[in-house]
Amino acid sequence: MMLSEKSTADLPVFQFTNCWILRNHELQREDLWVRDGRILNPEKLFFDEKKPADVRLDCKGSIIAPGFIDVQINGGFGVDFSVATDDVGAGISLVGQKILSHGVTSFCPTLVTSPQSVYHKVLPQIQVKNGGPHGAGILGVHLEGPFISKEKRGAHPEHCLRTFEKGAFQELLATYGCLDSVCIVTLAPEMKRSSEVIQELTKRGICVSLGHSVANLSQAEEAVRHGATFITHLFNAMLPFHHRDPGIVGLLTSDQIPPGRQVFYGMISDGIHTNPAALRIAHRAHPKGLILVTDAITAMGLAPGRHTLGQQVIEMDGLNSYIAGTKTLSGSVATMDTCVRHFREATGCSVETALEAASLHPAQVLKIEDRKGTLDYDTDADFLLLDDHLHVQATYIAGQQVWRHNSFVM
Repeated sequence: MMLSEKSTADLPVFQFTNCWILRNHELQREDLWVRDGRILNPEKLFFDEKKPADVRLDCKGSIIAPGFIDVQINGGFGVDFSVATDDVGAGISLVGQKILSHGVTSFCPTLVTSPQSVYHKVLPQIQVKNGGPHGAGILGVHLEGPFISKEKRGAHPEHCLRTFEKGAFQELLATYGCLDSVCIVTLAPEMKRSSEVIQELTKRGICVSLGHSVANLSQAEEAVRHGATFITHLFNAMLPFHHRDPGIVGLLTSDQIPPGRQVFYGMISDGIHTNPAALRIAHRAHPKGLILVTDAITAMGLAPGRHTLGQQVIEMDGLNSYIAGTKTLSGSVATMDTCVRHFREATGCSVETALEAASLHPAQVLKIEDRKGTLDYDTDADFLLLDDHLHVQATYIAGQQVWRHNSFVM
């Protein structure tokens, strides 16, 4: 036996019992075995090491699900990721810590359309890193804009919008300054030269998302052929569905998607951004592509009043947040666990489907489902204990409890 194998074998094995585990798309009455931050195959453990668990934990009938992954979150709890401070990391850490109680074990800090100087100051300060007791893991940055449509800019400031000039990809590089920690870029596919940009980003392993756009269906399909795999907050900031040209929304049922390719789409399931009927239509049309995102802004977790989103002032009125003095929606204040519960209620879907929309599907769009988003053997032990109503009881990252509800005792 190699030394590293031996040292792993010496580490304690945890057995979570009396629980329902989400595995292979269904809740199964099984135990979950964990060692060294990974999910173990108990049969292999028994045959290879003839070893029982060192610690047994009674989960009191809880559901165990993979940790939630939020691929679009602009900030929260008073922090705005699109503000260029000297300590961006501190703000991201604060949000990462606070979202543990909402079941988020990893996330993509999202920057809205900003001046070039903001990207150049903020992006070098954000590092991809594992989660732990300090907070949820950072999977990479989601850059939403500035290469988006003026007509569908939503809460993005018009004076910061950009188009692709002759050296399209160089233009993008010059704007952002650095792509090292970037994992998603949202752009409008109808822009001239967007195809070459999509190809270049995809080549670098960056997920291209279509959004804030007036693209018709054939422009959207062409973007997918060049490598785009995601749609940013479906229905919001795009042309409304029209039966003769359904626009980006038509990708959900398009027959022009290359074989073996899947299109995913984000939805803000907060009861405000998308009518429950629209949520049901999307889910029934393409259930395997649905990804729940919070699109949360600074005001998440704060009292109503005035807050910021990048360059804009936002007014929060109850659960609605608008650009100050307008009725333009500007991101959400809903937490991920709330979105999961609302999605389940609005669509009548199964518990499994609701949980996978916040875990498996985001992992798939980021191509990290071999280590996150499932409870398969040998994946990272990032998981949640939930009650039957999908309220988070405890959050685990790499097999370690990083948050628990005060009333929950194991």
